[in-house]
Order: sequence, then C-alpha cells, then structure tokens
Amino acid sequence: MSLKKEQKYRSWVEVDLDNFIGNLKEIKRLIGPEVDFMPAVKADAYGHGAIEISHAALKNGAKMLGVANADEGAQLRISGIEAPIVILGPSTAAEIEQIIKYNLTPSVSDIAFAKLLQKASEKADRKLPVHIEVDTGMGRGGTMHSEALKLVREISKLSNIKLEGIFSHFASSEAMISYNDKQWQLFSDLLADLERSGIDIPLRHIDNSGAVLNYPECKLNMVRPGLMTYGIYPSVETQSKAKLSPVMSFKTSVVLLKDFPAGYGIGYGSTYVTSKPTRIATIPVGYGDGYAFLLSNQGEALIHGRRAPIVGRISMDMCTIDVTQIPACAVGDEVVLLGKQGKEYISANEIAQKAKTISYEILCALGKRAPRIFLQKGKTDTIEPRLRRLFVPDEEKSISRIDNIIRHCLQTRARDEELGNAIYYEMFETLFGKEDRQLELRSGFRYNIRIAQLPKVKKAAKHSDAYFRVSTHIEYKKTIKNNIFMIGCALNNSQLAALFEDPLCEYRWLLGSGKDLVIERDFTVERVRVDNKDIPVMETKKTRRGYEVWCGSEKLKEKINHEVKIEIEIATKQAKDNKIFPVYLVYPTRGVDINFNYEKVELKNVKAESFFAGRHPQPSIAGSKNKFIDIKISDKEWIFPTSGVIFIWDI
Repeated sequence: MSLKKEQKYRSWVEVDLDNFIGNLKEIKRLIGPEVDFMPAVKADAYGHGAIEISHAALKNGAKMLGVANADEGAQLRISGIEAPIVILGPSTAAEIEQIIKYNLTPSVSDIAFAKLLQKASEKADRKLPVHIEVDTGMGRGGTMHSEALKLVREISKLSNIKLEGIFSHFASSEAMISYNDKQWQLFSDLLADLERSGIDIPLRHIDNSGAVLNYPECKLNMVRPGLMTYGIYPSVETQSKAKLSPVMSFKTSVVLLKDFPAGYGIGYGSTYVTSKPTRIATIPVGYGDGYAFLLSNQGEALIHGRRAPIVGRISMDMCTIDVTQIPACAVGDEVVLLGKQGKEYISANEIAQKAKTISYEILCALGKRAPRIFLQKGKTDTIEPRLRRLFVPDEEKSISRIDNIIRHCLQTRARDEELGNAIYYEMFETLFGKEDRQLELRSGFRYNIRIAQLPKVKKAAKHSDAYFRVSTHIEYKKTIKNNIFMIGCALNNSQLAALFEDPLCEYRWLLGSGKDLVIERDFTVERVRVDNKDIPVMETKKTRRGYEVWCGSEKLKEKINHEVKIEIEIATKQAKDNKIFPVYLVYPTRGVDINFNYEKVELKNVKAESFFAGRHPQPSIAGSKNKFIDIKISDKEWIFPTSGVIFIWDI
C-alpha cells in the first residue's frame, strides 16, 4: 500500500489481517482440533490494535482472549466483545470493581486476593470464573507449585468463585533446554494431584508460542500463543517448525530532501558527518513514535525497494536517511521502517538486534502516534485513529467533552456536519430530554392491562356507565438511586412534561379525557413492590403538575445503586368512547412483554399498532379473539424511546 498521492498521515502502521488469519490457521494445524487457543492480545495486541485483532481472532476460532490488566479487558468489552477475557497475571485490589463490571476472568495467585474476589462477587450476586496461576520456574506471577494444591482446595470452598482454569508459564520455551522439562514435570505432577483429589478444573494451559513450536506434547487442552500469531518466530530454532507471515508494517514518507557537501554534521551532536556530497531525506518519525534511539547510525529504511541507512542521531520526531544511492527518491515517497518493499524486507528481529532488545518490544513500541490501517484482501478494511487511547465514559469527568466527542463522531459518520448535528440533537432529546435528565436503563418490562366494567354501586357517580375500569400491572428491573420516589398522574401534556423532568418521578400516567373524572379519585396506586416486598405510600397530594403519590422506605437505602425489580399496580378509568389505549416506552429497555386483556368487556375489532425502535424491533404478537393480545420482544434485545404500542377497538 502506498499513500504517496494522498499523504494522509505522517506515519502509519499497516496490519495485514489475511496474514494474521493465516497464522491462526497454522496454529490450529499444529495443535489439532481437540485443543482450544487463547491468543494473547495484551499491550494493544503487541502493538497491532487489540480491538480489531481480537474480533478477527474470535471469528477464526479463538475461544477466549488473554490480556494483561482490567483496563485492557474493559476496552475489549466496550468494543462489543462478549467472549471470555482472561487477565494473565496478578491484578490489584483496585481492579476488582472493573473485573466484576466488565465480566473479566482474573488469574489468582494467593488466597487473600481470592477472598477479595469472593466478597465482591457475593455483593454482585454472581459467580466469578478464575484461572489459578502456578509458578513452576518463571519466578514471577503465580503461587509456588508446592503451595498450589492447598490454594486450589481453599479457593474451591469459596461459594462465588468458579475454578475455570489453571495455568503456568514456560520461562525459556523458545529453546529446547532441560529447564523446560522440569517446569513441565512440576505442572504435570500438580495436575495429577488435583485429579487424585477429585478436583476438576476444566481448562489447563502452559504452552506459549515457543512451546507450541518446540513442545507440542505440552499443549494440554488450551494454548496461549502470542508472538507467533503476529508472524514472528520466538527464535531462529523455531523457524522451520511452522509457516508464519508477519502481520505488521511501519511506514512513513519523505517530507524533505536536501543536498549537503562533504564535512557537514547531521543531527544532534553531529554524530554523523558527511564524507562526500550527500543527499539526505528527512522522515517524520523519531523515538517519540517508538523508533528506538539506539537505531541512530545503525538502522535502515526501504525506499524504492532498496535499503538506505539511518544517519545521525534519531530525534524525538524526526530522523534522517542517506538516499545518495537512490537518485529517484522524491518528497512524498513511501519509506518502510518495518516490513517489505519490493524484494527487500526489514524484520522485527533485525531491528531488535540492532537496538539491543527483543522483537516483542519493537512491536509494542512502533507507531505510538500512528493510525493502524487494517488490510484484508489487499484493501483497507478499517482504520484505527491516531488518538488510540482508551475512552471509557465512566472515567470521563466532563459531560460536555463526551457530548462533543459524540457529536463529532456523528458528523464524521454522516459525512455532513449539519446532518450529524441533526442526528445528535434528535438522539439527545429523545434519550435525555430537553433538560438533560439522567438516562435510566430498564429491563424485563412487563405491562399487563385488564379492561373491565365498573362495578355497579347503588349511588353511582353521574356518567359512571360511560367508563371502563382499567387495571394495570407494570413490572421492570432498574438500578435505583433513591429510597423515596413518586408516581404521578397528569391531566394534560404540560403536566406530564413537568413530571418527566423530576428525577424522583418513577412512573407517570396521563389520565384520559372524560366528564366528571376526578384525578385524586379516579387514579389509584393500589400496590407498589420492590424485590417482592411492599413499599408503603407515604403521602398523596394534588399539585400544579397533577396528582402525586409518594412512596418510600428506610430499608430501600440498602438497595441504592443496586438493580431491583419494581412492580406498580394502578387502577383508573377510561371513557368508553375513547377507543384507544397507548403504551409508550420512554427509557431504553431490554425486553418487553405487553398484554392487553379485554375478555370481561365487549370490544370489537381489537388490534395493536406497534412501533419499536431498536436493532431488532419486530415483536412477536399472539392473542385470542375476544380475550387478549400479547406483544413480546426478547429480553436480549434493546428497545429505545419513542417505542410503544397502541391498542385500538370498536364498541
């Protein structure tokens, strides 16, 4: 790929997804169909771009993903990845909140941390899977192999912890040495002890890239390839054992050409002095971009398919190349610092050797300020922007900053500023209202409506035969923020709007039009329950915004910031000549079941007109003639505001 014509970026990293997928196929060939693999995507997938690499890996057989910390796991969850994510190393106590929130699988090396996980999992009312890390000779993370059986037994007693996996890590698997055999024997002995003790841990893994290539007999039922998935061999000895293709290239372009006479110093400190007339190309890449300072006067670049030496000291943002032997070199020409151009190739191992480091560091460091351009079938698939830091809304303090980011994204996606703004403001008002109210998420929305005749009484109110009795049972789950809340009934739209802007208004109702309707008499909150326990009515009052029923309990303080099930039962009246009954959803909701029961009255031609906004908005509709209509959307699907259903009939 050449960007000479467009000159979009100062530098860029190309990630060849075809090569990545090919490497995964080679790994699957080596391990066989009975063994699963967990690619290591830590450190931004070794600099390749964790989100895109992870999606590609999961589409091509990976069962779970390995990361280094909770932040990396959160990034993948936010990107939409639902597969298991294992943190391959000790976590801090401060990370437990993220581990629970983003459903991550931590590794455990000691009982103290396991107990902290137990406490947090118990509070969240969930069972947390963990992988036990065992130190068999790495001398880093993990419990000592001699203490591992005891630790496993202790953790197995924790009710909210699930022993999903156990693993160790080879220290020198890139070479076939006896130390690896000792590690393997220690881990094998531990697994045998666990089996004799009747402790079954489903997933067992020790093989990294070097071991996949050098020790196929150690693969157990899962392997953790890292470097080899990106097309890099762990050592020279392993190159003949698999066919791998490099995934990453790092490129830039010439921004300046200058001719210098003999005896001219180049760069800081004049560490290179021209010995003859020399043409120097400047490229906008330096150690600030991850191109190692130690490559000063040692590194090479590819231009026009030929090698050219880096001369002078590498600066933070620039470095210089001697292109005297490439007379066709021009401003804008592509420069390859890692990867292939023509018949020449500069590998990560070559760069690492010159920079006195390892290929892992080269991959992780290169292109810190560069976008990742993902290629598939020779074409650009996606581009990850230059600002590659993780954006987690929970950690952002400025709402206006978040708003600006969202608006800019919509403008970019719509390719039109005016249209992007229109979408943004429509979305904003729909979700948050004109007053920027707190967004609430609900799930399991159940709405049962029962239409019946009003009971006959001796002293019936005037016009009472002109009304139906309407009984509704509303049920949903949400996270509550207060122990006191209000259920409101409005007589008109302006009152209803006022109720919407009150954060303490839990549910609101618009009383239908009709003669002699009295709001405080004809709207009754019959029952309120939270988690199957009755909540008392504290106060009822008529105000400028309608009729308010205030409920609450001191015991509800214990449930603040926790998800609860709320049930509200309301009885009211509906004029018989008002032949519609609407149900609107005003909050993002996951799952809906709306039942309209009219078997106690004579209604004709009853039908439901539904309008649901969401990714899969089509509901299933069932019913029985002259009895009921039931409308359902799966609890797995989100439905957004402006959704609802209107029941229509004749008398």
